[in-house]
Amino acid sequence: MYLVTGGAGFIGSNLVAALAARGAEVMVVDHLGTGDKWRNLAKHTIAGLLPPPALEEFLAARPPLTAVLHMGAISATTETNGDLVAATNLTLPLRLWEACAEREVPFIYASSAATYGDGEQGFDDDADPAALARLRPLNLYGWSKLAFDRRVAQLLARGAPRPPQWAGLRFFNVYGPNEAHKGRMASVLFHKFRQVLGGEPATLFRSDRAGIADGQQMRDFVHVDDCVAVMLWLLETPRASGIFNVGSGRARSFFDLVHAMFAAMGREPQIRFVDMPADLLGKYQYFTEAPLDRLRAAGFNAQTTPLEDGVRRTVQDFLMTGDPYR
Repeated sequence: MYLVTGGAGFIGSNLVAALAARGAEVMVVDHLGTGDKWRNLAKHTIAGLLPPPALEEFLAARPPLTAVLHMGAISATTETNGDLVAATNLTLPLRLWEACAEREVPFIYASSAATYGDGEQGFDDDADPAALARLRPLNLYGWSKLAFDRRVAQLLARGAPRPPQWAGLRFFNVYGPNEAHKGRMASVLFHKFRQVLGGEPATLFRSDRAGIADGQQMRDFVHVDDCVAVMLWLLETPRASGIFNVGSGRARSFFDLVHAMFAAMGREPQIRFVDMPADLLGKYQYFTEAPLDRLRAAGFNAQTTPLEDGVRRTVQDFLMTGDPYR
């Protein structure tokens, strides 16, 4: 049985779909709430759904687990409740790490490219404590993910018990199906599509940095299928452990993204530039790009999805249909 925390969320539900398609037993840990988040799981057979407070009791029963894939987190980069974020994004994964180490169960968890902050220190997925110490996240969420990465590195350096396989995945800007529940934290593609569908132009942020044109802020946009492919490969490659960047390996502009979206929709581009919200000033990344050297060196050789192909599949196969859920 696979245990997937955050299994009704964006990346988690796409992972659950892939595991269920293989006939695997999958226990999902998540809150569904009162909205349509349940639709992310509706097409797939799962072993059960646990609310997060029931996780400790479930683990105490010592169920036979093939692997734990920890995708659950408070992922809002605007969250300000430090105690809540620390309990969810640091204390909980440490408990799962300990449980997996004790029971010799592989542990794969979601880290984040938010650990890199403004990118001034680069985007090297080096798990050495000294390299981790140099990173300066821009927000509470990024700090919480880095805090767990640092604790893992410290435990490894001390020779403390560890899972037989472990991997922290630094997801970059993920897009794809099953993110309608994310609200403001959904991908730019999702929001721009909804804008255009509502009869508005696609809005992009003006630049407040010299030498960077409006809409030319760049991100490493990665399709969720590529993220799932990395996790499935890890499950099949028990020798591979470490912190790994998960991205496309190529930065593209928001301008490129929306042009690909308009092409997929069969519409002429209509773009309007707006000022950046006050709560993002000084906390906004202008460039991210995932070096994939460590992932490639570990043996992952699958090609990543080109932006235009990934946007077309997301728009035409999901967002423009009557049933946009995977």
